[in-house]
Amino acid sequence: MKIWSTEHVFSYPWETVIKAAMRKYPNPMNPNVVGVDVLDRTLDAEGRLHSHRLLSTEWGLPGIVRAILGTNQTQTYVKEHSIVDPDEKKMELCSTNITLTNLISVDERLLYRPHPENPGVTVLTQEAIITVKGVSLSSYLEGMMVRSMSANARKKCRVSLYCSL
Repeated sequence: MKIWSTEHVFSYPWETVIKAAMRKYPNPMNPNVVGVDVLDRTLDAEGRLHSHRLLSTEWGLPGIVRAILGTNQTQTYVKEHSIVDPDEKKMELCSTNITLTNLISVDERLLYRPHPENPGVTVLTQEAIITVKGVSLSSYLEGMMVRSMSANARKKCRVSLYCSL
């Protein structure tokens, strides 16, 4: 198991970043997410928006990784639950894969909040727990996934807000 975390500061107010985050997929800058289905969206009694979405993803896994995992499957599905609290100015998004769970689990949590010292900017805290199961070289594969997530997170933070505004 590997635990990964990062933080990114957007130079935009919380409201702008949240609007962009809710509309960021699919977009041409991240072709891995090929579809988004809203399964449920409701407001609770406190005025918080709850969303359940299903993300369809296509990951071009390198041949060596497919061989180690013993699969040719590259299309995966991810369930995502988010809560947007406009009073607290907080958005929490949790996602987990629902395919290939016998081989890999990725549990991710994102938290968007205004910067405590500068409310005109937004802080994104992102963390993930990555576990590769039942295969040799699991630590190597987990490390590879952490490096990939780090690179993708940097890229996503640069382009997703731009693409969604």
